[in-house]
Amino acid sequence: MEYKLCGKGSCCPAVKIGAEGVMIGEDANTCRLTPSEWNELVKLVKSGKAREL
Repeated sequence: MEYKLCGKGSCCPAVKIGAEGVMIGEDANTCRLTPSEWNELVKLVKSGKAREL
């Protein structure tokens, strides 16, 4: 699965979810999360501990 996070300007990072992990970013500016790291992030968002800025 891939989700584009296009905002204002020319920036358009993506979240790419695969069997081996999740890549977040664009071009050379990316971060890789393991499945367990991604699951922890999802838990934080769902619990309200990670909120909108």
